[in-house]
Amino acid sequence: MTPDAGPDSVRTDPAIIVRGLRKSYGTREVLRGIDLEVARGQVLGYIGPNGAGKTTTVKILIGVLDGFEGQAIVCGHDVARQPLEVKRRIGYVPESAALYEGLTPREYLRFIGRIHGLADCEIDRRGARMLAQLGLSDELDDRIATFSKGMRQKVLLVAGMMHNPEVLFLDEPLSGLDANAVVVVKEIIARLARRGKTIFYCSHVMDVVERVCDRIAIIDDGRIIADGSFEELQAAGRGESLERIFTQLTSAGGHEQAAEAFIRAFDVEMRA
Repeated sequence: MTPDAGPDSVRTDPAIIVRGLRKSYGTREVLRGIDLEVARGQVLGYIGPNGAGKTTTVKILIGVLDGFEGQAIVCGHDVARQPLEVKRRIGYVPESAALYEGLTPREYLRFIGRIHGLADCEIDRRGARMLAQLGLSDELDDRIATFSKGMRQKVLLVAGMMHNPEVLFLDEPLSGLDANAVVVVKEIIARLARRGKTIFYCSHVMDVVERVCDRIAIIDDGRIIADGSFEELQAAGRGESLERIFTQLTSAGGHEQAAEAFIRAFDVEMRA
């Protein structure tokens, strides 16, 4: 199914429910009680500084990280008890991943598609059509080892979407893409949401999150410290842009002082 296919059947239950989610690595507590509910058809921007707990949250929700406390339900299935049922219903596009560089996009997509129970003819048809829209129609049988980062990201995007997931987890999906591809992917995200798909969008690119997401959750030090639409976060008096709201709320708020200290150190070294 491509982004222009017909709408999915309507469901009113939340796509994602998280209650009291906690996760520790040894003595270090990474998630400190996350509560989150994401409606179907919603594009949630999940942002935070490095080490805030974004990746840990996503890994739990896609069923690849266990040993957590609390409850996580995705597409109506408990992640801890039914991880395979969750994986059948979600798509995941990481910022970077092992793509088996000796394979071609056609071979890689067949590998992923078969995992999701798709027939080769269906995989080839969907893969060719979707990659063509991203400008890779002539590279279907080239080795991935020869691809740029942006080209690899396009293959990952198609692999994460080709089985028509209910929920799509995107981790820096625009990384390495050229300007035209960025515009296309942002439109794809908007159209998927209109068809009832739920998008869980992690990114450091604040202006894109601000434009693409209809709801934003900010996580810092393992806790969600703000949650609402961009307009609601603005109305709370946090700032004019998402970047300023983010820096005011998180431990990244000392960015101006850090930049000034860096420039002073640079000047000292240049005079030495």
